[in-house]
Amino acid sequence: MQWDKDYLKRTFRYYANIYDHIDTDDAAQRIKSAIWFRGPNVWILAFSIVIASVGLNVNSTAVIIGAMLISPLMGPIIGLGLALGTNDVDLLKLAFKNLLVMVLISLAASTLFFLLSPLNLTNPTELEARTSPTIYDVLIALFGGLTGILENSRKERGTAIAGVAIATALMPPLCTAGYGLSCLNGHFFFGALYLFIINTVFITLATFVMVKYLRFKTVTGLDPALVSKRRSLISTIILIVVIPSFISAIGMVRDNNFERSVDAFIQENKLVSRSYIYDYRIYSDHGRKVEVFLTGEPMSYETQTAFFASALAHGIRSDQIVIKEHSLGMTDAEMNQMVRDIYDRTEAELAEKEAQLDRIQQRLDSLSRLVESLVVDPDVPIVPAGE
Repeated sequence: MQWDKDYLKRTFRYYANIYDHIDTDDAAQRIKSAIWFRGPNVWILAFSIVIASVGLNVNSTAVIIGAMLISPLMGPIIGLGLALGTNDVDLLKLAFKNLLVMVLISLAASTLFFLLSPLNLTNPTELEARTSPTIYDVLIALFGGLTGILENSRKERGTAIAGVAIATALMPPLCTAGYGLSCLNGHFFFGALYLFIINTVFITLATFVMVKYLRFKTVTGLDPALVSKRRSLISTIILIVVIPSFISAIGMVRDNNFERSVDAFIQENKLVSRSYIYDYRIYSDHGRKVEVFLTGEPMSYETQTAFFASALAHGIRSDQIVIKEHSLGMTDAEMNQMVRDIYDRTEAELAEKEAQLDRIQQRLDSLSRLVESLVVDPDVPIVPAGE
């Protein structure tokens, strides 16, 4: 059976057509009204700053998500894209001014919060997560921006805007930058600010592209040379923002691959002759390296040679391995006993896991029999009582 190409095209257009479901005039008015930074928006921004800062301070993902949902920062950013797409210079200036004021207030408030906060995090994972943006953050911002402007343009608005606010995460990077300022930490400040710039630029770009695609009404009578100059400026800004994120993404992929290789190598070489690897640490020192901690007898030359050969088979060079040996001064009998204890402990843990799985399977079987006993067979006639 051959596919009817015209039928496929008609079917695709039927499902993918968006022009019948949008109202660009109403969308433009809504976006413009969200740009204004007065009254309630000022207070909402202040509240969201405090909420996001508290969430970052206590490593609470749920609190951070709440701050993303109520933050009004998305309004001026989508307004920038609308202004660029419709050639509205006055709107562009207004949106940029309000966004700048919001950013400065957010930085000031979050810096003050972290200066006054009595909590001192030893492992600020939520803060660290916003200091190393990659190309994946670019993709999130780009498709989040496309979703945001499309949702704003629908005649019947849904809940996609909330998802965009969570995915693009505008407020947490600013609060993280404030944390960097409060403790004079350039890694946190510049890394988080770069993530915010990525989100801002690519949400604006996505809005610009969708505004053009949806054919929003544009301001006419502009100098073509000015329009061309503006496009060149936008392209330059995009390149400046994207290139570092590509480099960061490549580094992240390499780090991930190295960690996987190290983990596989360690699992394969837990027992090295008469030594035992009890821990390891991956770090960066002029390249990726792994510090391996062993206990037992010192490794002989032949054992080290085989150890490094196994590492090389996993893509880990010998100069990337730092061996830390801790001799226990054990006799042969003590060493053999330690090895047997390790195996016995492992076997006992596996046996316990298997017993737990057996108990779970027995409960599932009991529930299955109970369900089967409660289900009425449709082929068996139901005889009324008394017959």
